[in-house]
Formats: sequence, C-alpha cells, structure tokens
Amino acid sequence: MRSRSGGVQHREREQNGDQDGGDGGVRSGTPRRHFIARAVGLALAGIAAPWSAHAAGGARSGAAPQPGGAGAVASGPRILVLGDSLSAEYGLRRGTGWVALLAQRLQQAGRPEQVVNASISGDTTSGGRARLAALLKQHQPQVLVIELGGNDALRGLPIAMTEQNLTAMVSQGQAAGAKVLLVGMQVPPNYGAAYTRDFEAVFAKVAQARQAALVPFLLKGVADAPDPTAQFQGDRIHPNEQAQPALLANVWPSLARLIGAKA
Repeated sequence: MRSRSGGVQHREREQNGDQDGGDGGVRSGTPRRHFIARAVGLALAGIAAPWSAHAAGGARSGAAPQPGGAGAVASGPRILVLGDSLSAEYGLRRGTGWVALLAQRLQQAGRPEQVVNASISGDTTSGGRARLAALLKQHQPQVLVIELGGNDALRGLPIAMTEQNLTAMVSQGQAAGAKVLLVGMQVPPNYGAAYTRDFEAVFAKVAQARQAALVPFLLKGVADAPDPTAQFQGDRIHPNEQAQPALLANVWPSLARLIGAKA
C-alpha cells in the first residue's frame, strides 16, 4: 500500500523471514551496554505499519499490506529515504516517526521538497540494493538517504558485503543525479571488539570514498542515553515517539546542507 499526505509518500511491505527470532527482552541486572545491543540491533527487525503524514491512530504491529501498484510520483524535488524499521514508523502513532517529522519540518518551512519513504522493516543492504534502481527511476530524487546496515550486523553478515552494498547504493544514487546521505549505525562491544570497530567504520569509509554526506549514528542520544529504556517502546526494542525528534535532529544538519536549508 502507498499513501500520500503532507508531502510524504510511503512504500511498505512485509519482508517474510526478516523478523528476529530472539526474545528481545532485557533481564534484570543486564548491563546498559548489553541493553543497547538489543535495542540497536533488534529495533531493525520489526514489521512496518502503514501510515500517512497526518493520519491519527496507532500503527499496527502485524504484517504490513503489500504495496499496490506504482502509485503517483511526488511533484517537486524529492528526498528518497531507503531504510529499515527505524525509518518505517513501527509501533508509533501515524505521522510521528522521524521521516514524517522531516516532511512536516520541510512543509512548515515552506520548502518544496517532497519526502518519499521507501523503508521496509527487516531490510538489509542487499535488499535495499536490489530495489534501489527501480526507486530511482520512479522518483528521480534530489537526495537519497540510505539508512541500512543494522540488520546486516544483526545477522552477522560479513562487513565486506555490507561495504560493497553500501558503496553500490551510493554510486547508484550519485549516477542518477542524487546527493547521497549515508546514515550510520553502531553495535556494542559484545559483538566483539574488531567487529564493533569495523562495522562503525564502514559507514565513514564508504562516505569518504564516494564523497557522500554522513550521519555517524542515527540513535545518538537515544540508545546511548543514561537511561535508554526511557526512549524505547514497551517492548524495549523500538524507539518510542518521544525519541523520534532526536533521530530527526541527528539527520537534519547533514540533510539541510544538501538541500540548502538552515541547519
């Protein structure tokens, strides 16, 4: 299903087999950094729920409807967001996720950009790479925001594969005439010191090599807060509504520079 409201188009589908099979819970006495591991990793594995920018009501936690048809193409310059459930408004009131807040901010500032949310819960860099060409052809975005990679880490996929996919997506976007913003993710030390270090570095490495803009860590100030549970939903997995402005605040300065807006 695709919906359009308030300058946002949202594409979504259920990605079968992409949900995490763990319990996702936090045991009593669990160290904070271990909780962050669960929050940062498992937050990417939810099911996207349908939403429009100004619709009311809660997002469903079940299977999302399959998208129907190509739909209308937004007028004006487009910002295409290619992400996972962190960008797909899982478990939130419709219109309260950071991508919807971005569209609202642009609208309130009188900006001409339209936001197209092509995020899919559970998506990996491989999945994003596979569907990007069609999205670029359809929407011809001025800016491509890539928020993918967390599920690669969750599944223990080789960092070299993640790097290859990110590089390919950035290159595709640039070849299509879009400015690219790469949104980074981090994993905590219990993934292993080398993996943790190399995974965090891959986003900066790709951005530097391709001269793309970078947000180092989407969940800065949320997953690493003194009490991270305060900014997550009841499942202690997904960032809650109160956390969404912080996510947007992490993305906005770099994005604003790309579109010539005030940071």
